Amino acid sequence: MPHARATDGTALFYSVEGSGPPLLLIAGQSNSSRWWRQVLPDFTAAFTTIVMDHRGTGASDKPDTPYSTRLFASDCVAVLDDLGLDQACVYGTSMGGRIAQWIAAGYPHRVAQLVLGCTSPGGPHAVERSDEVRRSLAQVDQMKARKALVDLMYTPAYRGPFNTLGDPEMPPHARKLHLLASAEHDAWDALPSITCPTLVVHGTDDIFNPTANAPLIAERIPGARVELIEGARHGYFEEFRSVASPLVVDFLSS
Repeated sequence: MPHARATDGTALFYSVEGSGPPLLLIAGQSNSSRWWRQVLPDFTAAFTTIVMDHRGTGASDKPDTPYSTRLFASDCVAVLDDLGLDQACVYGTSMGGRIAQWIAAGYPHRVAQLVLGCTSPGGPHAVERSDEVRRSLAQVDQMKARKALVDLMYTPAYRGPFNTLGDPEMPPHARKLHLLASAEHDAWDALPSITCPTLVVHGTDDIFNPTANAPLIAERIPGARVELIEGARHGYFEEFRSVASPLVVDFLSS
């Protein structure tokens, strides 16, 4: 199995499928590359598609040291380096979108086009989820907490698969470190420095990461455009795949 090495020596698992221009897909918090399993075929026909396991998940190392979205961004660049790629399209969703912001801002020559899905700029300018949502996820009863997460990701009409509910094999320390990394993200001041063509995608019914964050991000990135998917919640890219995938592919192919 291919692994890249991060700057601190952490082994990072990745896989590559398809053909065409390179596209890096970045998963959300506490999730491995399994996050993309259902929709991956939508991209491999047009792109050499790269998915990876974040540190702390899947087949990557799980060091018990501080994580941050900036560090995750450097991990992504390490994967591109291992593949010998000077540049790629980048599509990140949820915490993956936070990571993608840092790649585009910190390594501008590495990103050809950028898609930020169901994500947030973080920090004091972001629109935070409600206390009610926080309480629903913090329930002691794990079954009830899982149901709350499912309801935040998907509409009642969706019957699966559910690939976005977290890596069940993550050690507790890694889960906590992912949570802290996402919570401490703040790229507000860096967003205006992003120069690549950028698409911001969000579901209109997302209360897990409120939809109001989409125009906030787009207003900060020069020339960015927003596309809202009607009726979609946080897992828009999976449940509303028939709308979301062609939207992203068309943008990246333009």
